[in-house]
Amino acid sequence: MNKQESIYKNIHQDIIDRCKSGEQKAQFQIYKLYYKAMYNSCLRIVNNSLEAEDIMQESFLKAFGKINSYKGEVSFGAWLKRIVINHSLDELRKRKIDFDSIEESVYEIKDEENTDFDYNSELKAEEIRNKINNLPDGYRIVLSLYLIEGYDHDEISKILNITSSTSRSQCARAKKKLIECLKRTKKEI
Repeated sequence: MNKQESIYKNIHQDIIDRCKSGEQKAQFQIYKLYYKAMYNSCLRIVNNSLEAEDIMQESFLKAFGKINSYKGEVSFGAWLKRIVINHSLDELRKRKIDFDSIEESVYEIKDEENTDFDYNSELKAEEIRNKINNLPDGYRIVLSLYLIEGYDHDEISKILNITSSTSRSQCARAKKKLIECLKRTKKEI
């Protein structure tokens, strides 16, 4: 049982150790294990497939350059995802996406707000993804980080350099906007 616990905790540790010693074959193995998830995380933030591909590639290069700083305090995937998300956000900032404008437009929305929306509708996941992708950048990013990437509002506030209440507010506004878009789609069906 002890052996199984250590195998579970360090399932890719041998590959990571080989990466730390600069072995390219091990780097390729890590890449194959994580590239789809990292690409999807990046795509949800930058909303452009070619840019997401470039950012993901650059993020892997950064990760391999910093791999000796990985201490195993979090899963390797979480460590890598943080690099990918931070690099994606840096690229958005270069495009002049102003996260400060998110801060200026804060207002309170209660999460328990009754939306009168049937979440068990006939909408397909692809339609929902498309609606999320069409949200304004600030909404899309906060909603993606919260709902899809699983970050809490305190983590999002640190990542985006906004307050936790701003993250909550933007998430609530993004959900409301998404629900409005989904309701319109449902009526069109």
